[in-house]
Amino acid sequence: MALGKDYATQDCSIAGALEVVGERWTLLLVRDAFYGVRRYNDFLVHLGIPRAVLATRLQTLTAHGILEKRRYQQSPPREEYVLTEAGLALWPVVRSLGLWGRQHVTLSQRRIMRHAVCGTDQELGPYGECPACGIVVPVGDVVMLPGPGLDPNPDNPVSRALLAPRRLLEPLITEPATAGDRV
Repeated sequence: MALGKDYATQDCSIAGALEVVGERWTLLLVRDAFYGVRRYNDFLVHLGIPRAVLATRLQTLTAHGILEKRRYQQSPPREEYVLTEAGLALWPVVRSLGLWGRQHVTLSQRRIMRHAVCGTDQELGPYGECPACGIVVPVGDVVMLPGPGLDPNPDNPVSRALLAPRRLLEPLITEPATAGDRV
């Protein structure tokens, strides 16, 4: 029996969620949005994703209310992609999937997540809880640092910018917009 292209026969909330975020590149786009990547060209450079696939995935994420387009430049007009409330609600999924991958696939720690507000030097727990103050840390209060498994000399400007400690969701600024940026 051939594998179907959707989950139409599944009456299940997981299947419904996979229809929106289950494609190969989609959660990586969402992950990058948490990292502060907002511009088309920055997604393109950081992920190495084909342009047509990127455009389609961004359209899908905006159509489903996970990302929204915001104009950041009038002339020429340029848009950026920002997580919505529905997109922000994916943080526990992205965090858990990253931890699972670290423990069962890559076996290396590429990023460290800590609570920025209390300033602890301990990594967040598996549910995003701060081991120092005990609260589940809102995503905007998470600081991301490079871990020992991260390449210290990446070949693209987005990865280089992500080497510095930074709060999640803060816009990532790499270089001025170029003619290669799209909307």
